[in-house]
Amino acid sequence: MERNENVKWYVIHTYAAYETVVKNNLEKMIEVNNLQDYILEIVIPTEEDIVEKDGKRKVVERKKFPGYVFLRMIYSDHMWYMITNTRGVTGFVGPQGKAQALTAEEVKRMGLEKISAEDFNVKVGDNVRIISGALDTFLAIVEGIDADKQKVKVIVQMFGRQTPVELDFNQIEKI
Repeated sequence: MERNENVKWYVIHTYAAYETVVKNNLEKMIEVNNLQDYILEIVIPTEEDIVEKDGKRKVVERKKFPGYVFLRMIYSDHMWYMITNTRGVTGFVGPQGKAQALTAEEVKRMGLEKISAEDFNVKVGDNVRIISGALDTFLAIVEGIDADKQKVKVIVQMFGRQTPVELDFNQIEKI
């Protein structure tokens, strides 16, 4: 019953550190009320971060947007009511609490939708521009592609040195 023209990404605000609780509550609400055709995806974007503690490096996963949960759904007043009355949800992001859909550019920048290997038209040796993250606007050369993990290894020229960096597919664009 998915109607693609009506399916859009929306953002809801949660209490601090309640993102996972809200996701679980929404999944239960969807199951109980049989709303699988209306709320298609619930995402809490995360990224890996390297933390050094007591001289040891550790990879931790942290939330990209703390306090926010992203929904790919068909919006209606009934859905607004069901979602905003879910425990932990403080409301939709938009003017006066009414939901405002994300634009295609925002969805791409936030990395909400995975890019299929067929749609990813970058090859080893291609010149690319980094479009998000700490190295935003840097130019790089593709050294390796891991389609399964949606990662690309690039070489960035920084401080007179060539530095290898691993990025998500949606963090680069072909020049």
